[in-house]
Amino acid sequence: MNKIAALAFVALAAVSFGPRAGAAAIPVYGYKVVHTYPHDAQAFTEGLFYEDGYLFESTGERGMSTVRKVKLTTGEVVQRLDTPPGYFGEGIVSTGTKLVQLTWQEGIAFVYDKASFRLIGGFRYPGEGWAFTRDAAHIYMSDGTPTIRVLDPASFERTGSIDVTAEGVPLRNINELEWVKGEIYANIWQTDRIARIDPGTGHVVGWIDLKGLMDRSKLADLSDDVLNGIAYDAAHDRLFVTGKRWPSLFEIRLVREPQRP
Repeated sequence: MNKIAALAFVALAAVSFGPRAGAAAIPVYGYKVVHTYPHDAQAFTEGLFYEDGYLFESTGERGMSTVRKVKLTTGEVVQRLDTPPGYFGEGIVSTGTKLVQLTWQEGIAFVYDKASFRLIGGFRYPGEGWAFTRDAAHIYMSDGTPTIRVLDPASFERTGSIDVTAEGVPLRNINELEWVKGEIYANIWQTDRIARIDPGTGHVVGWIDLKGLMDRSKLADLSDDVLNGIAYDAAHDRLFVTGKRWPSLFEIRLVREPQRP
């Protein structure tokens, strides 16, 4: 999201990635790149998920926001729809025969027919919209705060919330989300880290450190072109990550880093 830089400094000051005195350290995972795929370097990635052999992606920036269906292996956009004019596209999720796209500050989500990408409805919500994911029974929505909203996938009514903490400290700037093996993976905006969140407790149970994944010399705007976008292929246990205007999407395997004394 193209948010003011000051917000990032506030957020980073509010959360520590290291253990507090007397607290058990949160495990840290590194990564191994399994495969690198092409990604549209003009796509300001806000939402991403994998379904039926394709990536579905929502991109941001006013006047440039889109919903896309993308071939994983080639990066080819096989289906695309521009978000209604004036809206800043954010997270995206699939529910039944529908796609739902958040908007950043406008307080409205657009509902599309998944097959045709035709706009068929929408609903309103308070506050900002940052990202979506879902499990079999719920939709999860981030808004930049430490609270993840829980929505009903049919009515889109809010049914609960998850207050996210890392070693007891509220975790801010929770951005793009993905449901992976019973956990919520969350990009932390303006960092190279993904939080692994236990949805039952809201506790961060692991950090994924993706420092060095993308060659920053290939990025035009280091302040905006940050890590954002997580997709999981549950059938083949494949985890994909990318970033805003990144020319590559990476399939990665997690590697547990040794515990530091």
